[in-house]
Amino acid sequence: MPQPGLATLDPSASAQRLEPFYLLQRLYVLPPHFFTRRSFTASLAVGFATLAGLRLRAARATAGELIASVEKITLRRGRGGEGPTWFHPRACLVPGEKQPAVFMTLQEIAGSDMFGPLQHMMSVDAGRTWTEPGPVPPLGRIPIAESFEEGVCDVVPEWHQPTRTVLALGHSVNYNGPKFSPNQPPRWPVYAVWRDGRWGPRRKLAWADPRGAYIYTNNCGQRVVLPNGDILLAFSHGATKAQARSLSSVICGFDGDTLTVKHVGTEIAPAGGRGLLEPSITAFGGHYYLTIRAEDERGYVCVSPDGLTWTPKQAWAWDDGEPLAMSTTQQHWLAHSGALWLVYTRKDPSNLNVLRWRSPLWMAQVDPVTLRLNRATERIVLPLVGDGVNDPNRVAIMGNFHPLHVSPEESWISVGEWQPKNGIRGDLLVARIRWSRPNRLFICPT
Repeated sequence: MPQPGLATLDPSASAQRLEPFYLLQRLYVLPPHFFTRRSFTASLAVGFATLAGLRLRAARATAGELIASVEKITLRRGRGGEGPTWFHPRACLVPGEKQPAVFMTLQEIAGSDMFGPLQHMMSVDAGRTWTEPGPVPPLGRIPIAESFEEGVCDVVPEWHQPTRTVLALGHSVNYNGPKFSPNQPPRWPVYAVWRDGRWGPRRKLAWADPRGAYIYTNNCGQRVVLPNGDILLAFSHGATKAQARSLSSVICGFDGDTLTVKHVGTEIAPAGGRGLLEPSITAFGGHYYLTIRAEDERGYVCVSPDGLTWTPKQAWAWDDGEPLAMSTTQQHWLAHSGALWLVYTRKDPSNLNVLRWRSPLWMAQVDPVTLRLNRATERIVLPLVGDGVNDPNRVAIMGNFHPLHVSPEESWISVGEWQPKNGIRGDLLVARIRWSRPNRLFICPT
């Protein structure tokens, strides 16, 4: 008998059975702490038996079979000083007249953690042409004390179909004059809602839990809209500045105006350094998957049947068990109905002296059972340009990126590259991934 809350899939069924729309219609959200240790283990066992079928299918879907091509597109030039260096480019689809429009938020960068006010631009022709970037008034800088301002960074816009709005969720950051303040006061998520071409007010996502007394944030994180309109995301949180951050998933209610924390998941213990950072969640095969930035030369992954109760964190590794060497950089999910992919950076002989090994960008298939990467499927999404060993300061780094499905046939990875030690210059790029088979996970906004 199927376990409560777990979508049952027939591994021999068509790929259509993997659609999130199909899955989420059959996956209801359980209250916090629904699972006991025994029922949680049983649910995972049943789910992993089902996922074994997906694993066999994904093994057949090699990179060469599933990915038809990857094309590098330059949206705006800045490497030669032609214009601003754009950062944090993240996009979602919104309804358009003839086809979905692409809605992208982005910011100028002037140094490490030094971001200008949030802006946004749009394309109504699948990225061939774009409007000029324009301000997002509620997510600019606001004065908070003499010479101090509160800005916003790490914004991720997502279309929320139940309320027909874009929820742009970011993170507060404080500046002393033009510079990043090393003595940051408490920080939290901030957001604004775009509806019918207009922005609503700046709001704080409140969380009274003392574990987030100094900081709680979903910065740069992917999130999942659940069938009832609730939103599943994760907080990196710490009670003090010195404390290494833990991580907890949360389910938030959203009515088109206000985002409210409703349920909090089990806490995931920190690793070294600042702890666990920049969490991203996706839904695939009836389960939720969480990938986590860390500061111990690893990234981590967990899986959950309900989005609240997670397996212990597991370091990202190849299928032979060899761990990936990562340097405090985010990873993100790219889910296709034929396979689950991870997009990431890692140490490689070509980038030994590049800051945090943040070039090139790679992608590889994830085994949904072992939570390891299939080495044979790895390929470069956006290449390293320059010499990452002998002249690393002229290599533009690409550590802040975001995936987007733009059609069943195509997905994007957007990134703002920059050269921290070469004039803060870089281009705004998109990798266009064209699939050899339609991605049945694509949902068109209406």
